[in-house]
Amino acid sequence: MSNADFSQLPLCGDLDMRIARDGTWYYRGSPISRKPLVKLFSSVLRREDDGAYWLVTPAERGRVVVEDAPFTAIEVMASGTSRDQVLRLRTNIDEEVVVDAGHPIWVSEDPVSGAPAPYLRIRPAMPPATPQAHMRPVDAQPPFGLDALILRAVYYHLVELGAYHVIDSKTVFGVWSSGSFFPLGELPTDEAEAGVSTARGGETA
Repeated sequence: MSNADFSQLPLCGDLDMRIARDGTWYYRGSPISRKPLVKLFSSVLRREDDGAYWLVTPAERGRVVVEDAPFTAIEVMASGTSRDQVLRLRTNIDEEVVVDAGHPIWVSEDPVSGAPAPYLRIRPAMPPATPQAHMRPVDAQPPFGLDALILRAVYYHLVELGAYHVIDSKTVFGVWSSGSFFPLGELPTDEAEAGVSTARGGETA
C-alpha cells in the first residue's frame, strides 16, 4: 500500500502508543513486553511523507509517537572482506537486514553531543534510483522509510570492520557491504583511536 493509498484510510487518531529511543513499545504508558505482539504491530507500521508514523490496517490508521527510530540494530554479522564484505544487521524484533544500496547505513549528528548517530534503513521508502544512491553526503538522510538506530556497541563493531575509501577526491572512513561503501561519519577522537587503529583494511581502498 502506497503512502497515497493509506493516507485516504479513515483516521482513528492518536493511539496513545509510543516507541522509545531504545526500541521499547509503550501503550498507554506501559511497556509492551510480548515480542510477538510488537512484531505484529511493527508489520503494519508505516511512515508518511511528512515523517509521521502510523499503524495501518486495511480498514483504518492511527498515529504512533516515535522518539527516534522505530527499531534498534543490536547485532552485526559479517562475511567476506574488503569490497567483498557483506554485513547483516539484526534488529530488536529479530529481523535481519543485509546492508546494501537499498538498505543503507547512514549517519546523522546528535544535535546535543555532536556525536555520530548511525542508522540502518530497514524498509525503504522507494527503490534506490541508481546503484550509487548510497554515495550521499554523510549527514544526508534517505527519503522517508523505516530505520533502526544502530546501538553504540554495534557501531563500534562496524568501525572495527571499516576501511578508508575516496569519494569525490575526499578520503572517507566507512564500511563496505554488498559492493557498496557506506560512510560512518566523523568519528570523535576517542572513538577514532579505539576503533580506526584496529580497523580491518585501514588503507585507502
